Amino acid sequence: MPCGRDGSPKNELAGWRGEALTVPVPEYGQFCPVSRGAEIFAERWTPLILRELLNGSHRFSELQLGMPRISRNLLTQRLVSLAIAGVIERRPAEQARGFTYHLTSAGEELRSVVEALGAWGYRWGGADLPSGQLDPVLLMWFIRRRVQVQALRRARTVVRFDFRRPRRSFWLRIEPPAVDLCFTDEGFDVELTVDADLAALTAVWLGRLRLAEAIAAGSIRIDGDEDARPLFGRWFGLSPFAGGGAERILAGAGRGQ
Repeated sequence: MPCGRDGSPKNELAGWRGEALTVPVPEYGQFCPVSRGAEIFAERWTPLILRELLNGSHRFSELQLGMPRISRNLLTQRLVSLAIAGVIERRPAEQARGFTYHLTSAGEELRSVVEALGAWGYRWGGADLPSGQLDPVLLMWFIRRRVQVQALRRARTVVRFDFRRPRRSFWLRIEPPAVDLCFTDEGFDVELTVDADLAALTAVWLGRLRLAEAIAAGSIRIDGDEDARPLFGRWFGLSPFAGGGAERILAGAGRGQ
């Protein structure tokens, strides 16, 4: 969950006024099931919305963190379209104002499609990391999602990530089973600090760069308690599409910096 941000955008309701609302969906004009499926799945941003929902994001603000470049209006429109198609449903939030979004059984069946698309993209989409695709907020959101909480022994572990360009800091507050991404310092003691070049840490998370190589090159530095550094390679989860084995990629986290 994110902390330090407003979780209820003011215009979240904008696209849902009136039960008779419809959103035009581009049609191929074919009866082919591939065509019919693509009309729902292949709209821009829709696969990413499904990715976020499949990974546990349910609030509007959480969906935005996973897609920082989508406008609120377009996100609302896509959610409405998916609801009309029977892929998602909207429910009143239980413990806060606003709504949450959940996959229906039809939406859950798209899991294998999204996973196959990700595996194909990892293999054939190119391994380069253009600067225009790098985003510290998105990376931290993905890192938060993949934390292996079972590897941590403390009731609370706080890790600060300092990115060099753009200069920005984030905090992971890990209180198993919860993992919160914070955008401001909440005043807790920090057990571990990760000072990193954005491209290098992204490449490590993707499993395309070994952590030991990044440390040796000076693009990543890990400082902290003697007992906390070696655990980094155990709780830092890689992309679900990363190949090569996490143990090999993350070896070297406990070395003196």
